[in-house]
Amino acid sequence: MDSSDVREATTELLRVLGPHTDRDWAAVPAGSLEWSCRTTATHIAHDLLAYAGQVAARPDTAYLPFDLTVRPSATPADILRVVTAAAGLLATALDASPADARAWHWGPCDPTGFAAMGTAEILLHTHDITQGLAVEWPPPGPLCERVLARLFPDAPDGDPAAVLLWCTGRGDLDGRERRTSWVWQAALTE
Repeated sequence: MDSSDVREATTELLRVLGPHTDRDWAAVPAGSLEWSCRTTATHIAHDLLAYAGQVAARPDTAYLPFDLTVRPSATPADILRVVTAAAGLLATALDASPADARAWHWGPCDPTGFAAMGTAEILLHTHDITQGLAVEWPPPGPLCERVLARLFPDAPDGDPAAVLLWCTGRGDLDGRERRTSWVWQAALTE
């Protein structure tokens, strides 16, 4: 995975959520999450910025000690602009990073891992927000397939969107119990 996946997922997020920015995202829970749609959208931006920082600074033992703060007055449209900015920063950091670079995410993680995590955050939390806003939207299969290959190498066969949602406790999969806990495998085992 690479910066093009992050950009593609961001374009899809804007396409799907952009028409719904006139709604009160703070008043609606994001799918099965305890967070509101607003908090979930802010979380996407926070994680993308954190990943960009990791890729740029390449710390090897922890996350950098900074956080993103979005002003309480920010509208859903404002928050989507913040998500777009954070995604752009991650994509730019990925483009500038050599393939053999490593940064910490519960172990050494390469740029493909950060691209996969950023893409997954966008897809999964866009799904959560669409659930909260009652918007029918399946995550795009090709992006889900690439996320699964990088972060969930033991994922079962099946429709990539359904499998990604199952792997992250957001959906059911025939013949398998719903997951109540999960961890993706971004750190390399080299």
